[in-house]
Amino acid sequence: MVPTTTVSGATHGGSPDLRELQTPLISSEKKPTSYEKLGIDEMLQKYCGEFGRWQMRHFVLTSLAWALEALHTMVMIFADREPAWRCVATGTPTPGCSPSSSASWGLAHEVCDLVPGSWEWVGGGGVSTVADWGLICGDKYKVGLVQALFFAGCMIGAGVFGHLSDSFLGRKGSLTIVCILNAVFGCLTSVSPTYTVYALLRLLTGFSTGGVGLCAFVLATEPIGPTNRGVAGMSTFYFFSSGIALLTGIAYLFPAWRSLYLASSLPSLLFVVLVIPFLSESPRWYLVRGKPTKAMLVMQSIAKSNGRDNIPQHVHLVLDDDHDHNYSAAEPLAAVKGSSLIDVFASPVTRIRLFLAVGINFTCSLVYYGLSLNVVNLETNLYVNVLLNAVAEMPAFTLTAMLLDRFGRKPLGIGTMWFSGFFCLCGSLITMWKAVRMICGVLGIFGMAGTYNLLFIYTTELFPTAVRNASLGCATQASHMGAILAPFVVVLGGGLPFAVFAVCGIVGGALGFYLPETLNRPLYDTMAGMEEGEEKEKPPATAINS
Repeated sequence: MVPTTTVSGATHGGSPDLRELQTPLISSEKKPTSYEKLGIDEMLQKYCGEFGRWQMRHFVLTSLAWALEALHTMVMIFADREPAWRCVATGTPTPGCSPSSSASWGLAHEVCDLVPGSWEWVGGGGVSTVADWGLICGDKYKVGLVQALFFAGCMIGAGVFGHLSDSFLGRKGSLTIVCILNAVFGCLTSVSPTYTVYALLRLLTGFSTGGVGLCAFVLATEPIGPTNRGVAGMSTFYFFSSGIALLTGIAYLFPAWRSLYLASSLPSLLFVVLVIPFLSESPRWYLVRGKPTKAMLVMQSIAKSNGRDNIPQHVHLVLDDDHDHNYSAAEPLAAVKGSSLIDVFASPVTRIRLFLAVGINFTCSLVYYGLSLNVVNLETNLYVNVLLNAVAEMPAFTLTAMLLDRFGRKPLGIGTMWFSGFFCLCGSLITMWKAVRMICGVLGIFGMAGTYNLLFIYTTELFPTAVRNASLGCATQASHMGAILAPFVVVLGGGLPFAVFAVCGIVGGALGFYLPETLNRPLYDTMAGMEEGEEKEKPPATAINS
C-alpha cells in the first residue's frame, strides 16, 4: 500500500477538496533508466572515431620511441666496428709491414702477425671500442660477447616491463621510465673506463631498451579502432627504420665511439621532456585497472578532438565480459585480477597461442638479424651499407601493410616467412655466384622484415588487454633469444648459415597454421571475455541422427 497524507477537516475560504490532498508520498510510477554499455572498440566506432586527429597525433608522438630504440640497438655497429689500420713509417724496415702496404689498409695483412708499433688504427684509438681496448686477435670474441649481453638485457627487460606496464605502472609510466634509463645508461656508457664496465652498461641499456618498443607499440595502438589498428600498428616499424637511417648520419658526424654514444642517448632525454607530457595513458589500461572514470575522460577527449559530438551521459564504458552486469553510473569497476603470465598458462586457449607466438618470434628474429649481419661482409662503405639496409626494409613494410586487411594476418605471416625461407634455401645451394647470393639475402631480409612487422600487431591481437603486454613481452624475449644466437650462426660461414635460416623460415611459417585469424575480430579486455567470444565463434555442433 502506498502511504498518503489525509486532512481530517476542511477549511473555509476556498480550501481544496480532501481528495486533492490525498497525494502519495512515494510515486508509484518509476521512470525507466536505460544505460548503454559499450566496450572500447564499440565506443570508438560509434561515438569517438576509429582513427581521427587525436589518434594520429598520439600515434606519431608515441611511435617516435621506436626511433630511439633503433639508436640504442644499432649503435653497436659503428661503436664496436673494427676500423681500418695502416703501417707506420719508422724509417727502419719492419717485418711484415711497410709504408708501401698502407694503401691496402686492413686487407693485405692481419695485424695479429705484425710487430707491435709497426701499425696504427686509422683515425686513432678512440674511433671504436675495438681500437680503444684492443679487442682483436685473442680478444675478438669480446665484441660478440657485448652484443650478446645487450640482447640478453633486452630479453630480460621485455619481460619485466611487459608485466609492469600491464600492472600498476601502466603503458605511459613504463615508457617514461625506460626512456629515462636509456638516456642515463647511454651517457654513462660514453665514459666507460674499462671493457668490463662497458659490457655491464650495455647489459643495462639492453634491459631498458627491451621495454621501449613494447610499451610504445601497445600505447600507440590501443586507442585505435579495429578497422585501422592493423595498418597503424605495422606503420610503427617505419619509425625504427628511420631511426637506423638517422643513426647513420649521427655516426658520420660523431665518428669517435664515446661521442657517438652520447649523441645517440640524448634524444631519449629530449623525448621524456618534450613528447611524453603530451601523451595520454591507454583507456584500455584504465578500464582493466578499475578506473572507468579516467577511461571515459580519455574517450571524451578522443571524441572532442575528432570533431564528434559529446558522448551521451547514458553511455557507459564496460569490460567486454561485463555487458550483462547491471550497475549504477557511480558504481566503480573492479580492477581485473591476475594480470600475469600465470593466467596465460592457466587458460588452454592463451597457453597454446603463447607457445606458438614464442616459436614464431624466435625463428623470425634469428633469420632477420642473421641476414642483417651478413650485410657487413659486403666490404663496402659501412655508412652506405647500414643506410641501404634501413631503406630496403621500408618496401616490405608498405607491402605487408597494404595486404594486411585484404588477406589477413595468418596467411600473410605464413607467406612472408616461407618467401624468406625459399630464398635462403636458394642462397645455401648457390655458392659460386656472389651477386646471386647477395640478391637471395636481400630478398630473404625483405620477406622476414615484413614478417617482423606483422608479428607485433598479430601477437597483440592474440591476447586480451589484461595480459597483452605480458604476453607480448614473452614473445619479445623469444625474439631477443633469436637475436643472441644469430651471430653464432653467421660465423659458421659458407652456405650453412643460409641453410639454417631457410629451416627457421619454413618451420616458423608452419607454426603459423595453428594460430587463429584475428582480422576484424574484437580486441578483448579480459581472459573471460576472450574465452566467451572464442566460444561464440565456434560453429554449432551438428546433430547426428541415429
